[in-house]
Parts: sequence; C-alpha cells; structure tokens
Amino acid sequence: MPETGAKWRRMDPRSLRAFVVEFTDYLAALGHTDLTVRGYEDAARHFAEWLERSDIALVDVDDEVAARFAGHRCKCTGNRRHRHVSAKYVRRVRRFVCFLTRRGVVKMIPSAAEVVNARVAEFQDFLRQHRGISERTIDRHGRMVMRLLPNLGDDPGTYDAELIRRAIVTEAGRSSRPYVKTMMTALRCYLRFLAANGACRPGLDRAVPAVPQWRLSALPRYLAVADVERLIASCDLSKSHGIRDKAILLLLARLGLRAGDILGMRLDDIGWNEGTLRVRGKGRQEVQLPLPQDAGDALLDYLEKARPVVDYDRIFLRSSAPYRPFAAPCAISDVVRLALTRARITDPPSRGGNLLRHSTATAMLRGGATLDAIGSVLRHRSPNTTAHYAKVDVAMLLRIAQPWPGDVSC
Repeated sequence: MPETGAKWRRMDPRSLRAFVVEFTDYLAALGHTDLTVRGYEDAARHFAEWLERSDIALVDVDDEVAARFAGHRCKCTGNRRHRHVSAKYVRRVRRFVCFLTRRGVVKMIPSAAEVVNARVAEFQDFLRQHRGISERTIDRHGRMVMRLLPNLGDDPGTYDAELIRRAIVTEAGRSSRPYVKTMMTALRCYLRFLAANGACRPGLDRAVPAVPQWRLSALPRYLAVADVERLIASCDLSKSHGIRDKAILLLLARLGLRAGDILGMRLDDIGWNEGTLRVRGKGRQEVQLPLPQDAGDALLDYLEKARPVVDYDRIFLRSSAPYRPFAAPCAISDVVRLALTRARITDPPSRGGNLLRHSTATAMLRGGATLDAIGSVLRHRSPNTTAHYAKVDVAMLLRIAQPWPGDVSC
C-alpha cells in the first residue's frame, strides 16, 4: 500500500516492512475491504516500531511480549502518541503475530492451557482413529482430562476409586452440573483407554460417579408450523447472508438436521440428478436423504448468487471476509437465534439449531408419520429417543390414558 499521510511516514516497520506488505496482501486476498486492511496495516506497523523501541528481537516474541504491547502507554511516533492501546487494536496485532508464526518467523511458546500431556495426546489420537467423534469433541475431552490431572496426578498406576471421586468432587464445587457431567464422560473414556493399555487398573471407569438426570423427562421443545414458516420468511433475500440463512433454515426445518450436519456439508454431498443429500452424522455415519424441492431451490440460489468464490469444499461459508467455513456448530445456532428475533418470536422454548429439529419431528408425528419413520429421518440409534416425541401427541395419549383410581380427583 502507498505510504500516504504523515502517520504512515512516521510509523516505520523497518526490518518488518516486507512482512507487513505480505500481511496486507494476504488480508486483501481474503476479501477484506481496503479500510479493514489499512487498519490492520496500522496496527502491524505500530507493533513493529514498538519492538524496535523496546529492543525486542523477533525471535523473542511470545504471548508475554504481546501482553506487554497491549499494556504499554504509547510513546511511539504518529498520532497515537500518549494513547492507550484498545482491545480491538491488540487483536489486530495478535493476528499479525499469528501470521508471522505461520511464516516461521516467530515461534510462539504455547500457554499453560495449550500444553497437552503426552499420554493425553495419545488418548486424543485413539479417539480420532477409533471412536469416530468430531475434532471439537476430541479437543474438549483432552482439555477436560488435563483439567483433572492436577488432582489425579501424572502416574495412572496410583489411581484408585477414592482418588477419582475426590477429583470429581473438587471440580463439582467450582463448575456447573452440565460441565461436570461432560467432564465425567471424558474421564470414563480416558480411564478405559488407560486400562486397555495397561497403564491403570481395569474397572476404574465404574468408580466415576453419575450425575442425577432423568432422560427424556421433559417435553420436546418445538415451534408451531406457522412459526417455522415465519422464521424462514424472515430472511432478507436482497443480502447474501439472507440467501444463505434461508437455505440453512430450510434444511434444518425440512430434514431435521443437526447443526453439525450443516457445518460439515460439502459440495459433492448434493445429488442434483437424484434429488438427494448425503449427510454425515454422529460416529461418521453417512446417509442419503431426499432433498425437498424448496430446500433444493434455496440451496441452488445460494450456490449461484451468494456463495463466495473461494477454494473451500464446504457448502456454507461466512458471508464476510475472510470467507471460510463456520468454526463451530454454535454459528448455525446463531442463524436460528437471529431468525427468531427477525420473526419477532419472543418466547421460543429454545434458541438453538435443535429447535427446528424437534419442530420437524413434532410436525411429522402430528401429520400421521410413524415413530419408525421419524427415527429414520432423524437418524436416531435408539427407538427410545424417538418415542420421546410421542409425548406431544396429546390426542393419542388421551385415548390410552387410564382413569384415575377412586372417586376423588386429585
């Protein structure tokens, strides 16, 4: 970029000049606007000059150096003089440091939270190769086991039931019940892995206590059919993200997909000639589902009119630069949440992607579909899970309900 204005003449990146140019070219190639690229260039130049003034070599840049930059009272040249550095400015600098790390110029030292025990790393590799779970779940299991290790110790040979229960009780005192429940699932998997490799006594996974929970005790959370249609109609088709969101909502509502199914969908999963959609579910299971007409039309509109032209095989991408796939299933839940706000549905039973999944199952049941058919569409492994939706068919339940014993009503 041309160095116009006094600010750019004074903010001199010096030895990092070539890397700053590479960084701005990289951002421009991702599709960022010129204004955004200039903001990042400003931050990169500032950081480069601060390193020179602080006598910090590039090889010494790490998290602590980035934190020092974030807290310094600016005395660098330019019109930022004597100003504090904003959090947004620091995030831009950290992105520049990440760029230098990928280029091999900087070798960032991982923080303590990022360091993984060697045995835990082997456990994660085992999950990746043999259990068929997502990378997100593998990472979460590893982090939860790492959190328990200070209480358990590094030698699995010393583990016993008392030590395991004491570690769980310690975590239960400072974490929510759902978090502890997920942590215990990770711990059971880890103990089975250790026992299979002879690192600890077998059967210790049974010493992990259970969190009290009554499965399928609540009613399914769903929207009425009219509210689902309002949700879909709320998308602004004059904008690229509106076209994308309509396709996502239709797939969720018509096929009862999970957020993770949408996240992992690829271009070659669509069978246009057959009118089918391949879905990768839990445990690496793949199924072919019929692609409804309206969902297929919305998907085609997105691919032809709104999807950024980038080298990714994932179907759904972010609508603003950098154009890349969604990072986590919560992004799909955000699409549902924003649609609820646009449709002015103020009291939904939930706000995540599963809301439309439950709504699909409930609508199918009330339309006369059997539980077996619903279970096939939703890809349930257990019929007990599908039977959960029978609770919403009050008319059917009234026909089989037994009279209250005795003459006195409760």
